[in-house]
Amino acid sequence: MRTVDSARTGAPRVRGIAARAGGWSARHRWAAVTVWVLFVVLAMGLGSATGRVDVKESDQLSGEVGRAVQITEDAGLKDPAGETVLIQADSPSVKATSPEFRSAVDAVMQAVQSTGEVTAVTSPYVTKTISADGRSALVQFEMRGDPETASARVEPVLKAVDKVQGEHDGLVIEEIGSASMGKTFEDAFGDDFQRAELSAVPVALGILLIAFGALVAALLPVALAITAIIATMGLMGVVSHLQPMSETANSVMLLVGLAVGVDYCLFYLRREREERAKGRDARTALMIAAATSGRAIIVSGVTVCVAMAGMLFTGLAEFEAMGLASLMVVAVAMVGSVTVLPALLSLLGERVEKGRVPFLNRLKRSAGTQRKSTARDNHPHPSAVRPGDASGESRVWRAVLDSVLRRPWTALVIAAGALTAIALPAVGMHTQNLTLDQEFGSSLPIVRTYERLNAAFPGGADPARVVVKADDINAAPVRQALADFREQAVASGASRGPVDMVTHDAENIAVIDVPLVGGSDQSRAVKSLDLLRDQVRPDTLGKVDGVEAPITGQVAGSKDFNDQIVGAVVPVFAFVVVFAFLLMLLCFRSLTIAVTSIVLNLLSVGAAYGILTAVFQHGWGASLVGAEGVGAIISWLPLFLFVILFGLSMDYHVFVVSRIREARLQGRSTRDAIAHGVVTTAGVVTSAAVIMVAVFAIFGTLSMQSMKQMGVGLAAAVLIDATIIRGVLLPAVMALLDERNWYLPRWLRWLPDLTHDESAVADGVRDDRTSGAIPSRAVGATGETQDSTLTGQSR
Repeated sequence: MRTVDSARTGAPRVRGIAARAGGWSARHRWAAVTVWVLFVVLAMGLGSATGRVDVKESDQLSGEVGRAVQITEDAGLKDPAGETVLIQADSPSVKATSPEFRSAVDAVMQAVQSTGEVTAVTSPYVTKTISADGRSALVQFEMRGDPETASARVEPVLKAVDKVQGEHDGLVIEEIGSASMGKTFEDAFGDDFQRAELSAVPVALGILLIAFGALVAALLPVALAITAIIATMGLMGVVSHLQPMSETANSVMLLVGLAVGVDYCLFYLRREREERAKGRDARTALMIAAATSGRAIIVSGVTVCVAMAGMLFTGLAEFEAMGLASLMVVAVAMVGSVTVLPALLSLLGERVEKGRVPFLNRLKRSAGTQRKSTARDNHPHPSAVRPGDASGESRVWRAVLDSVLRRPWTALVIAAGALTAIALPAVGMHTQNLTLDQEFGSSLPIVRTYERLNAAFPGGADPARVVVKADDINAAPVRQALADFREQAVASGASRGPVDMVTHDAENIAVIDVPLVGGSDQSRAVKSLDLLRDQVRPDTLGKVDGVEAPITGQVAGSKDFNDQIVGAVVPVFAFVVVFAFLLMLLCFRSLTIAVTSIVLNLLSVGAAYGILTAVFQHGWGASLVGAEGVGAIISWLPLFLFVILFGLSMDYHVFVVSRIREARLQGRSTRDAIAHGVVTTAGVVTSAAVIMVAVFAIFGTLSMQSMKQMGVGLAAAVLIDATIIRGVLLPAVMALLDERNWYLPRWLRWLPDLTHDESAVADGVRDDRTSGAIPSRAVGATGETQDSTLTGQSR
C-alpha cells in the first residue's frame, strides 16, 4: 500500500510525477522560475539563429500536383506571376472588333508596359483570347522579378489599368491575377486576421478577471500561455529543418497554445484556491493542487499531444506542420504548468489576490466564510462533508446535476437524442476547396471580376497545366506527341481552347495550358480534368518512352487535395481514437471510462459537424454569421476539427473524471463522487470553455469563409462539450453504470498501472496531525478498503 509521509515536512508528500515536480518547484522557487525563463529565451534564441524553413509548394501535396511543382523547381524554373486585364463591352452592339474596343486594348497594353513592372504583354488579337460572343477580350502579361514578391510590386500596374478604365466609358476594364489577388486579399484581410489573433489575449484576460476577481490571478494563466507560445515559436524554427513549418501552423499553434495554456493554469490555480478556501495552509493547498490537478494536466496533455500527432498521418505537409506545432505547444504548456506555476504561486502567496476588482471577488469572501466553518468543524473527513459544502462548487450546476442524477435515463435520452439530431445533417456533408466567390462572397470587386472572366472564358481564368519532361523535348516523337495532345484536348471535349504551350529547350521541359470546360463549376471542371488524365494523356504523351507529364492547376490541386484528405481520414481517426482509448485505459485502469470517453468525444465532434453542415452547406441561420450562399464545407476542415476537438474534449474529460475518481478514492459512493466531481469542476470548466468559445468566435467573425467555418465549428463544439456532454451526458452515463464505471477485466490486469492515488494528499491533511503515515486509500465504515473496484482488484 502506498503511504504519504508528512513527519518531516509538516505537509504531505506523495510519489507521482506531478506531485514531485510541484514539490520541487515550491521548494526551489527562484530556480524553477529562472530555468523556465532561460528555457524560453534559449528556445527563442535558437529559433532566431537557425531560421525557419517554410513548407515549399512541392511539399504541399504528393501525387501529380506535387510532382509537377518538383519538376519545375528542380529545373530552376519559376512560374511567373501572370496577370490578365479583362476588357468587356457593356453593350451587346460593341464587339472586340469595334474601334473603341481596339483603342482600349491598345491603351491597356501601353499603360501596363509604361510601369516597367511587366513583361511579355500579349494582345488578344494575337493570342485569340476573345470570347465566343465577341464582347470580351484578355490582355495578358507577366510581372517582372520574383513571383513571391509580385503582390508587393503590382500596385503601379493596378493604378495604370484603373486610369484606362476611367477614360473608357461603356467598357469594363479590370485586372486579375496572382499578384493583384494577393495584394487585394492582403489589404482586405491581412490585418483582419492579425487583429483577431491579437484580440484573443485581452478577451481571455477579461474573462479570467471575471472568474478570479483579482488581476494577478487572472494574469498568471495568460502569462503562462504567452511564454509557452513564445518558446514554441523558437522551437518551431529549430524543428522546421526536419519538418518545414508554415504561417498556418503558426496561427493554429497560437490558438491551441492559448487554449491549453490558459486551461492548464486555470485548473491548477482554481484547485489551489479551493483548498485554501477549505482552511488549508498555503503550502498544503499547493501540494494538493500539484498532486491532483497537476496529474490531470499531465494525463490531459499527453492525450492532447496524441490527438495532435494524428495530423502527422495525413501525408500533407501543411497538416504535418500544424500537428507538430500544436503538439509542441501543448507539451511546453503542460511542462510549464506543473513546474514553474507552483513556484510562482509559492512566491506570490496571498499576493495572488492583488488587484482585486470590486463586485468580482465573491470567491475571496466565500473563502473567508469557509475557513471559519472549516475551523469549527475541525477538518472533518471528506466523506462526512456534503458535496455542496466545499468551496468552488457551482449552484447552477448543482441544480442541473440534481435533476440529472434523479432521472439519469431521462437525461441520457434527451441529451443524446438532441446531440444525435444536431449531428444528423453531417450525413450529407459536402466538402470541397472553396472557389473565390464562395470564400469571399461578392464583397470584393476582384471577386466580381473573377465571375465575369469565368462567364466569358470558361476555364480560362485558371487552366489545367501539363508539365512535360522528356529526355529530349525537341525529339520528333516528343514533338508529335505534344501536338497530338493539344489537338485531342479540344477534340475530346475537355477544352474549348486555345491550348497554349511554352517550351524550355535547355531544361527539356514543355508547359501546356489547357482551359478546362466547366470553368468555375468544380464538378464539370473535374470531369474535364479526368478526361485529360485518363484518356488524352495516355493516348498521346503516354505512348512516348521517357516522357513524364503530370497535370497540375487549381482544379487538379483541389481534386488531389480532397482525394488525399479522404484517404487520410481512416488512419488519422484510427490512430487518435485507439491511442486515446489506450491512454484512458492505462491512466484510469477502467475499460468503462476508456470506452465512454471515446463515445462522448465522438458525439461532441459529430454535433460540430452537424452544425457546420446545417449552417454553411444548407444555409440554416447562415445570415446570422454572414455565410449565405457558401453551399459547402472547406475540404480540410472536418479532419482538422476532429483532431483539435478530440484533443480539447479530452482536456475537459480527464479533468472532470479525475476529480470524480479522486472523490471515489476518498470513500464516497460512486453517485456521490459523480456529484462532487462534476459540481466542483463545473466552475473552472465553464470558465475555460467560455474563454475558448470567445476566442474561437472571434475567428468566426472574419470575412474569409474558411476561417469563419473553423471559428464557428470550434466554438459550437466546445460549448456543447462543456455543457451538454460534461454537465448532463457524462454524469447520467456514469450514474447508470454506477460501480461498473471502474470495471477492468481480469485479462487486462497485466497492463501497466499508470494510476496514482494522489488524492490521498487531501485526505491525509487531517490525519497528518496525529500520525506520520496515512493510508492512501480511504477506509469505509466496515474497515474494508473502498477502492478495489477502481484498481481492478477483487475484494
